[in-house]
Amino acid sequence: MAESQIKMTEGSIPKKIIKFAVPLFLGNLFQQLYNTADSIIVSNKLGAEALGAVSATAMLIFLLVGFFQGLSLGAGVLISQFFGAEDYRNMRRAIHTNMLFSLAVGMVLSVVGVLLSPLLLKLMDTPESLYKGALEYIQVYFMGALGLVMYNACMAVMQAVGDSKHPLYYLIISSIANVVLDLIFIMILNWGVWAAAFATIISQFLSVFLCLFRLMRVKDESRISIKELKPDFRMLWMIIRYGLPSGIQNSIIALANVVVQSNINYFGDMAVAGCGAYSKIEGFAFLPITSFTAAISTFVGQNVGAKQNERAKKGARFGVGVSMAIAEVIGVAFFIFAPYLIMAFTRDADAVQFGVDKARVCSLFYCLLAASHSFSAVLRGAGKAMVPMLTMLMFWCVIRVSFLMVVVPLTESIAAVNWVYPLTWSLSTITLLIYYLNADWLGEK
Repeated sequence: MAESQIKMTEGSIPKKIIKFAVPLFLGNLFQQLYNTADSIIVSNKLGAEALGAVSATAMLIFLLVGFFQGLSLGAGVLISQFFGAEDYRNMRRAIHTNMLFSLAVGMVLSVVGVLLSPLLLKLMDTPESLYKGALEYIQVYFMGALGLVMYNACMAVMQAVGDSKHPLYYLIISSIANVVLDLIFIMILNWGVWAAAFATIISQFLSVFLCLFRLMRVKDESRISIKELKPDFRMLWMIIRYGLPSGIQNSIIALANVVVQSNINYFGDMAVAGCGAYSKIEGFAFLPITSFTAAISTFVGQNVGAKQNERAKKGARFGVGVSMAIAEVIGVAFFIFAPYLIMAFTRDADAVQFGVDKARVCSLFYCLLAASHSFSAVLRGAGKAMVPMLTMLMFWCVIRVSFLMVVVPLTESIAAVNWVYPLTWSLSTITLLIYYLNADWLGEK
C-alpha cells in the first residue's frame, strides 16, 4: 500500500477520518476560493448583471453534471469495498471500467449540454437582461465538460483507496491557475463573462492531467494501465447499480433547485445577483459537509468490504456528529456577518439585502443540511444508496416544488423561497435518522 493511501479498517477511527477529511477540506476550500474569485472578478469588472448571469446558470449546470458525479460516487464506493476486502483483481477492473465509461460520458455531456442550454435557460425564465451572458457562460462551460467528468473519475479512485493528499495538491495548482487566467482574460484582455467559464475548463483539464499522470505512475493496486482500459460489462453494471441512485438523487435535487432558481428569477435581476452571492458564501459553509461525507463514505465502504460492521457504525456516528457541529458553527458566523460577506460580491444595496435575507433564514439550519448529507453518505458507503435517493426525491423535490407552487403565488414574497430550504432539510434529516436508527442498513439480520 502506498504511503498516500489510508487503510480505514484499522487504527484510531477519529484519526483516520480526520486525516482523510482535512486534505479534502483544504482542497475544496481552494476550489471554492477560485469559484469565489470568478464571481468577485466578474462582478467588479463586468457588473452585477454579469454576476447574475453566472449565478443563473449554477443550478442548471449541476442538473446536468450532478448525475454523472453521482455515478462517480457509486464507482468510489465499489472500489473502496474491493480495497477494504483486499480484492485487488476486481478493484482494478472497477477502476478501468469506470475510467472508460467516464470518457464516453464526458463527451456525450459536452454535446448535450451545449445543445440543450438555450432551451433550459428559457424554461427557467432567465431574465432577458441576463440571458445572453448566461448562455455564453454555460455553453463554454459545457464545451469542457469532459474535463469535469474525468476529474471526478480520477478523484473516485484516489479517495476510494484513502488518498486525499494528492487531490489537494492538484486543486491548489488548478485554483491558482484559474484565478490567474481570470485576471488575464477579464481584467487585462477585457473579455466577456464567457471568459470565466473558459478559465475554469482550462484549470479543470490541468487537474485531470495531473491526476492521470499520478495514477499512471503509482506502483500500487490503483495504477491505471492503458492495456487494461477495456469494457467489463459485469463491472459496469455494478458501478451503475451503486451510482445510479446517487446520480438520480443529484439530478432530483438540481431539478428542484432549478425550480427554486426560476422563482428567484421572478423577483428580478437584483434578487438573482443577491441570492447568487449568498450561494457563493454558502459554498464555504458546505465545505466541511462535503469533506466529511466523502470521508464517511470511504470509511464505511472499506469497513463493509472488510466485514467490520461495528467499526463502520462507530465511524459513521463520529463523522455525522463532527460534520453537524462544524456546519452549525459556520452557520452562526454567517448569520452574524452576512451583510459584510455579501458585500464582497456586490455593492448594490438591493442585491445585498436579498442576499442577507436569505442568509438570515438558512444559516442557522446548516446542521440539518449536514445531517441529511452525512446520513446519505453512510448509507451510500454501505451500498444502500436507494434510501437517500427516495428521501431526497420526496422532500427535496416533491415537497420543495409543491411548496413553492402554492406559497409563492399566494404571498408573492421571496421569503417563501428562502424558507423552503430549512423546511425540506428538516424533513429529510428526520426521515434518514429514523431509518439509520431502526433499519438493518448493514445487512446483519
